[in-house]
Amino acid sequence: MNLFRSATTRVIATSALLIASSTATAKAETKIAVVDTQRAIMETEEGLRAQATLRKVFDSRQRELDKKQEQLQKEREDIEKQQGILSKEALAKRLETWQREMSQLQATFLEYNKELQKKQGELTQPIYQRTMSLIRRLATNEGFDLVVDRQAAPYVRGDLDVTDKIIQMINSNSGDKDSKSGKPADSKKSTPAAPAATGKAAPGAR
Repeated sequence: MNLFRSATTRVIATSALLIASSTATAKAETKIAVVDTQRAIMETEEGLRAQATLRKVFDSRQRELDKKQEQLQKEREDIEKQQGILSKEALAKRLETWQREMSQLQATFLEYNKELQKKQGELTQPIYQRTMSLIRRLATNEGFDLVVDRQAAPYVRGDLDVTDKIIQMINSNSGDKDSKSGKPADSKKSTPAAPAATGKAAPGAR
């Protein structure tokens, strides 16, 4: 389950283009780089730890919701089979109970998705901010006039992509910060950070 895709895509959409150099007007040709921001965030050490944290917190709840949805689906099928057997009053009572439980499940799904999106934001926002800062640093150091997000480009020439370099910079930057704070780089501390995810959509009555 990719828990981060929806949340990070919204963030990426707000920053498709980054002007990264003050020397653009002095150059005869524009020097362009491309970064897959979503991959850069998700494939860093911090991003992987954030995903693991989300799975630990939300996977069990997702399974419970899925199980309840399956139970209600079977209940609905059974009600349909009993239409010619049950009295109108008994059938109406079962349908009323089923509709009430389905409404409760839909409300629970909505609440679950809100909590998931909030946690995703807490976990990924700091990583996103560091990523933007390092993209600007790379652009300045290597003289890029323009950095384009991969999500905004239908075609990218492979040699323009600097995503792997950004991932290395983020991991290195994270390790430096941990060393200064006296903590090992692979510490399992939770990094406040954005997903969505992506939780599942609320179920609907047939």
